[in-house]
Amino acid sequence: MLRYITRRLLWSIPTLVIVTFLVYVAIRIGTDPVASYKRTNIRASRQKIAEYKELNGLYDGVGGYLKGYWEWVKKFISGPDSWPKTIKGHKKVWPDLLHALANSLRLGLVASTIGIVVGNTLGVIAARRPGRLRDSTINSVALVGISVPPYVTGFLLQLVFAIYWAKWFGHTLFPTSGIYPPGHKGTDFILMAKHMVLPVIVVSIQSISLYARYMRASLLDVANADFLRTARAKGISERRVLVRHALRNALIPVTTLAFLEIGGVVAGLIITEFVFSYPGMGAYFLKAYDDGEFPKLLPWMVIIMTSVIIFNLLADIIYAVLDPRIRLDD
Repeated sequence: MLRYITRRLLWSIPTLVIVTFLVYVAIRIGTDPVASYKRTNIRASRQKIAEYKELNGLYDGVGGYLKGYWEWVKKFISGPDSWPKTIKGHKKVWPDLLHALANSLRLGLVASTIGIVVGNTLGVIAARRPGRLRDSTINSVALVGISVPPYVTGFLLQLVFAIYWAKWFGHTLFPTSGIYPPGHKGTDFILMAKHMVLPVIVVSIQSISLYARYMRASLLDVANADFLRTARAKGISERRVLVRHALRNALIPVTTLAFLEIGGVVAGLIITEFVFSYPGMGAYFLKAYDDGEFPKLLPWMVIIMTSVIIFNLLADIIYAVLDPRIRLDD
């Protein structure tokens, strides 16, 4: 197992370098940091602009991009205090990035947990009686849940629980924007939870629907496998056959999906965060890109790429644990 993990970690290093370099180039081209600096600092002299380019490694040409990327990587590894400061305000990047990351993880992990538990449970229930009413009902509802875009669900929830609820009862049931009311200071987890209810519902609907369909399909794929028939022939109860044999094998593709989804949570839920003005990684990216703030975008990029690679590695490890046919020493 250790050799297996080490090999995949070693493979992840060149993958991370190549992907982050390509995204570095894309961000440099897409945001044009020098032009963004000029717009923000209209009175900046040529000398100031040259100093800014030198400080942030904004060299021209292919060699310049490689040199700039390498200098930025060294600063990134040195820690947040060494990262280039924002173009606007010349502030440190890490505090805002950490705040956005914490908010996205809070929202994404809660919604993913609900999706994994409820969705897989519904998938098992549907697969136990394929073709019956409950199977058709769960399958149809899950299909609708996947098909409806998150922004539509978000707007409908806002319409019901804000506008119409206030019209019917004189107050809103759940807040529809932000993570705290404007002007709020300090940490209040109950208030934060109320603000998260509607975004969590929006994300959970898609997550539950996806896991329900995946688990159902995965269980039906192994339902008539030889090893299950052998287990039944030995007189093992149907519940034990389901839990100890069928479910173990059915979890393999579902586990891969779960780890990939959780890895993607770090990037933020851009549509949901936009609809609910939720200050997560998705909103952070949109604001930074709109402002041309490449010093804010580059750490965002590396954190996301690293999380995706780590969770892919975890998915491979769990896959190997669940499926004994995989040889870890290959």
